[in-house]
Amino acid sequence: MKIEQLSLARQLDLVFKELDHELSGLDSGVVFVQIRNNVIGKFGIRHNPIAGRDGQMEIEDGGLNDTQRTSFRAMALETLKFKRNWTHGEIAYDFTVRQGMILVDATMESNYNMASLMIRYPRTNTYNKDSGMESTS
Repeated sequence: MKIEQLSLARQLDLVFKELDHELSGLDSGVVFVQIRNNVIGKFGIRHNPIAGRDGQMEIEDGGLNDTQRTSFRAMALETLKFKRNWTHGEIAYDFTVRQGMILVDATMESNYNMASLMIRYPRTNTYNKDSGMESTS
């Protein structure tokens, strides 16, 4: 089976399964997925788990527990309902744990390509020659 044959939701589920161990060691960060033609390509976590105090760099203890990781995955899948009419872009899930509860903010970024628009729309001169603004195309 090819990745293109999997739904975006199933692909996102696979991303969270792949990142499960890494998320178990983090209590904040940003999970990102880059999408092209409704296929997840690059994905990962942006985080800085090393905190400096009194001149010493230390790795923070803790991370997301099983319940928090399951909740995070469910919320991420739920955000796909808000994706509309775009096939290229990035979704970033900013997460943190506060008072034992995981909080997630999702940011969706759609990407479009002007070259693909030129194929779909007929080429017309939209500028009036009398206005002094002429099309350079």
